[in-house]
Amino acid sequence: MARRRRAVRRKLKEDPRYKSTLVEQLTNRVMRSGKKSLARRIVYGAIERVSENLGKGDPMDFLLAALENVRPKLEVKSRRVGGATYQVPVEVGYERQVSLAFRWLVQAANKRKGAMVETLASEIIEAYNSSGEVVKKKEEVHRMAQANRAFAHLRWS
Repeated sequence: MARRRRAVRRKLKEDPRYKSTLVEQLTNRVMRSGKKSLARRIVYGAIERVSENLGKGDPMDFLLAALENVRPKLEVKSRRVGGATYQVPVEVGYERQVSLAFRWLVQAANKRKGAMVETLASEIIEAYNSSGEVVKKKEEVHRMAQANRAFAHLRWS
């Protein structure tokens, strides 16, 4: 980890179809070996399938609602104090919330059998309905933070 200065966060460009940086971030998470056009086809196909299955409406609304159900508000970080390691609950910033949510969505879709378009769409639908593996992962992280709230005073400033 660099100690000289903070890394400058580069701005993400909007995706061409939905003009959304969130869709572009999801595309980058799905992308493997630099094949962005394939990743875009997968993400756009998944978003269209979600829109078809959940009814006619703005597909971005479905994606945003699913993202809202999956974003973790708290997480635990290890903090070493006097030879003992404590799991200290900390609040998560918005950018990290979105990053974790998309990471969990793509990992859950990769675990499923079938085409990536289908599995990603089904994970987004389950996240929209507040069910499925990704929502369980979020609740597990929140449970860990609640269980360790006694160590919240060890949070570093």
